[in-house]
Amino acid sequence: MFKGRDVLSILDFTREELEELFSETDRMLSDPARYRGELSGYILATAFFEPSTRTRLSFQTAMLRLGGSYIDLGELERSSVAKGENFADTIRMLDSYADVIVVRHRLEGAARYAAEIAEAPVVNAGDGRKHHPTQAMLDLYTVRSAKGRIDGLTYGVLGDLRFGRAAASFILALSVYRPRKVYLISPQLLRARQEVLEALERAGVSYEEVSDLDSVLPELDVLYVTRIQKERFPDPAEYEKVRGSYVVTARALATAKEDLIVMHPLPRVDEIAPDVDSTKRAYYFKQAELGVWVRMALLRLILKG
Repeated sequence: MFKGRDVLSILDFTREELEELFSETDRMLSDPARYRGELSGYILATAFFEPSTRTRLSFQTAMLRLGGSYIDLGELERSSVAKGENFADTIRMLDSYADVIVVRHRLEGAARYAAEIAEAPVVNAGDGRKHHPTQAMLDLYTVRSAKGRIDGLTYGVLGDLRFGRAAASFILALSVYRPRKVYLISPQLLRARQEVLEALERAGVSYEEVSDLDSVLPELDVLYVTRIQKERFPDPAEYEKVRGSYVVTARALATAKEDLIVMHPLPRVDEIAPDVDSTKRAYYFKQAELGVWVRMALLRLILKG
């Protein structure tokens, strides 16, 4: 089901496959000692053509915890990319060194192109504005862990739904399940792109686009917040129009359900106030922690089946 497989889009995976991944994650969490040394002798390559902290370190940590090792392309200005080496040649080189390649790139389709070149499995760690499949996997797993289910819940996805690939992937991931309703909450300028809405419609998911969190907050079981992707705005003036347009505070959550959870793929800027961190609603650091376990399970399934 997973062995030797590329991981390029969350929509490439069925619900059954995601449930297998989550069950494998459950098994690892319940008995971590059993999996030490599981990937001894295997090498992971991380090739990040965009900045990253959590995703890169999460994959590297996952590999180390399973007894494998990793190589890292490093800062681009210190690699052969700075000398003019093209993307394809870099991937070919890594393909000869590693058993699995994790790629991040600003251009949509870069990971799929890498997968066409490499014989080793390629994992998309985020490309363009749409795909970040392993983030979506860990997001779903976090909901399942906190709520005991993914189906039947009401979700609010707040923030930059136009440029944010974590938000887009999460919304697409929900289309694999049966949420009660999905509220897409954003300023007009940051509304979700048409292809994301069409995916929800094809899956028969009930959704509504709104601009105001307060009007839907009491209905939500999960509030997924993302930052405004300043670096993806083609015009800085457009960014200034929406900068700081939403901030979630502990006080603002007063009308929420008692068991609402707040998620965020991180990094955050100012969209979640620090006073939320100490509340029981804050799940974003737990989300990052669980991400390592989900990626451990994924790597094991890809490399050993």
